[in-house]
Amino acid sequence: MDTRFLETFIVIADCGSIAEAARRLNLSSAALAQRLRALEADLGHSLVVRAGRTVQPTEEGLAILEHARNLVQGARDLRAIAAGSVPSGQLRLGATATSLVGHLPRIIAGLGQRHPEVEYFIEPGSSVDLYHRVIGEELDAALMIRPRFVIPKSADWLTFRKEPLVLLAPPGSEGEDPGKLLATHRFIRYDRSQWGGQIVDKYLRDNALEVREWLELDALDAIAAMVDRGLGVAIVPDWQPPWPEGLCLRKLPLARTEVREVGVLWRTSGARLPAVRAFVAECRSLADDPAGGPVPQDEGLS
Repeated sequence: MDTRFLETFIVIADCGSIAEAARRLNLSSAALAQRLRALEADLGHSLVVRAGRTVQPTEEGLAILEHARNLVQGARDLRAIAAGSVPSGQLRLGATATSLVGHLPRIIAGLGQRHPEVEYFIEPGSSVDLYHRVIGEELDAALMIRPRFVIPKSADWLTFRKEPLVLLAPPGSEGEDPGKLLATHRFIRYDRSQWGGQIVDKYLRDNALEVREWLELDALDAIAAMVDRGLGVAIVPDWQPPWPEGLCLRKLPLARTEVREVGVLWRTSGARLPAVRAFVAECRSLADDPAGGPVPQDEGLS
């Protein structure tokens, strides 16, 4: 049995859509449907059924779904197991939006030179979601924000960047102090359901700052774009470049702020542990490199 066909069924079941599963697997809908029919013929049962615009696993499909996941994962592990202590196999990684463009390309480029036999699956997500996927053994490691609670012993953490909070203000606000800007402009809030947003919220409460609530977003680049258009001010972590191009805004340092710790969370056991350790070692090089540290405070961006 071809494990690629099992993976096709798993992705269809997860997506609930042939078209979305085809997009995720970079296949045509016809090729994906052909794989599914071949698997159903091999097993002698229909595995999915259409329900309106979606597809759902049949009773037989649900019965084999978790077994299929285990088989596909086991097949991925075989290469790593055969390689012994040599980093090999497919690393399943997660990354937040800012780490996806600010850190991950550099890490994978360095690791790829040292261990070209390692392969990658990358899943974007919020730190909250990525944390649970690493702890739940769905991902090997994730670039994310450090949680504000104790990490379980089944995982470990490395901080490679500390990001202080800064105030973003629109052009024309030169000479105004942060307190006045917050009092006189609408406030674009970093989503409080995000760990970074909770740091911002704590800063406002600790300093008894009242803001003119207007908009709450979970995307830092979108917040910066809103400020650039003169729609308000915002407090955000000074995240690793690249920032959106063409911005014209003020970036003002704030006193006595907590920092947002960016780093890597990884599982400390599993067949791909040599590859995970190599990935963490590459992440550690960011902590050792001044270019991986906090971005110097700037008077403005343009």
